Amino acid sequence: MSKPKLLVIEDDAALAAQYRWAFPDCRVLLAGDRRQALMLAEREQPEAALLDLGLAPDAEGVTEGFATLDGLRSVSRGTLVIVVSGQGQRENMLRAVAQGAYDFCEKPVDLAALRTILDRALRLRELEDENRRLALIPQTSPIQDIITADEGMLRICRTVERLALVSVPVLLLGESGTGKEALARALHEMGPRAKGSFVAINCAAIPEPLLESELFGHERGAFTGAVRQVAGRIEAAHGGTLFLDEVGDLPAGLQAKLLRFLQDQVIERVGGRTPIRVDVRLVSATNQPLEALAESGAFRADLLYRLNSLIIRIPPLRDRGGDSLLLARWFVARYAVEFNRKLRGLDAAAIAAIASHRWPGNVRELGNRIRRGAVMSDGPLLSPADLELEPAEEGEMTDLNLRTLRLRAERAALEQALARTQGGLAAAARLLGISRPTIYALLDTHGISAGRRHADHPTPPHETP
Repeated sequence: MSKPKLLVIEDDAALAAQYRWAFPDCRVLLAGDRRQALMLAEREQPEAALLDLGLAPDAEGVTEGFATLDGLRSVSRGTLVIVVSGQGQRENMLRAVAQGAYDFCEKPVDLAALRTILDRALRLRELEDENRRLALIPQTSPIQDIITADEGMLRICRTVERLALVSVPVLLLGESGTGKEALARALHEMGPRAKGSFVAINCAAIPEPLLESELFGHERGAFTGAVRQVAGRIEAAHGGTLFLDEVGDLPAGLQAKLLRFLQDQVIERVGGRTPIRVDVRLVSATNQPLEALAESGAFRADLLYRLNSLIIRIPPLRDRGGDSLLLARWFVARYAVEFNRKLRGLDAAAIAAIASHRWPGNVRELGNRIRRGAVMSDGPLLSPADLELEPAEEGEMTDLNLRTLRLRAERAALEQALARTQGGLAAAARLLGISRPTIYALLDTHGISAGRRHADHPTPPHETP
């Protein structure tokens, strides 16, 4: 790999020469004034720059230095600028950071401290470049509102695409905030009922005495305050799709009425006696274990069998690989536009914190944290504090070596395959899509004894030793 470019903007020739040998891992570009600095920055697009605020013709002030900083932001937006200046006042350093500088270091320079700052800046630039590269990868998800690069989630999206074509009940199971409503809308919008209405109702959000009227409607005079006839949500969805969110919270009495509707496609309004035929496609969702509720009698088993003709289990965000960072970048870009903020992305600590956080609130929690950060942040990069996240452990922040990550993933896949096949090497090789010699090589690479595996897990009868 080529060396990163470091633009040094310093009018002291001796100090500039010192910088050249102090950073042997960088290709150092020297500029003694603003004109030369901006010309080099525009042409070379350096990863980082060291900027002295006291440049001629205002060597005793900071005017020329800040003008150079503004110019760098225009001609080379990706360059991370570190202000290195003897123009002592700390307020100038803070002003530089507020105007887009990455960090600052006061003169006389401590080279060890400056190397640490520069290394961190280059690491951040590397992560930002990788983020931009990943963001440009075409999305293979057929669903507009689902942003994912996780293979399991992409399979779910393709399943939804197929199920959208048939009007059978679908039950979406997943934690709160995993995107159940987005998938329900996709089932509607990608199918033959797209021209009809998509009507959603949260069964847990409406008080039980009102829920029956909301679902089935009511006749005039059916109860106190019923001054006119009102159609319910089920009628409103005629020809389209009814989405029952948190269906596990449906009261027992309404479970029976909903079951009758699913069987006959006929409803009666509250206080009414006239059967009304309604044609809807039902999609339901819950974060509750309906099978367990049915076994305990808290949920009707016969209704569950009607709802779960087809079940889609949505994985939580913590099980979707790198989706948390992919979505975080998407949210940053979205809220930067929405709130008219000059946000460039996430700093290295925020990236590590997002990757290590468990996300109990899933995508909804992530979006809310990024939105808060976009509103509250004072700088171009969001930090863990902006997102109200705990910083990641040091090991989690630094262990991003691709070879290390590949070996770790390789070993995990190998162990899972051996566990699934009870130690059968031929079956494990087929499961992994590799040859027998390759799996032996992997066992040697990761220090896993084939003999021990066979002793612990005898080869099944159908396996060829």
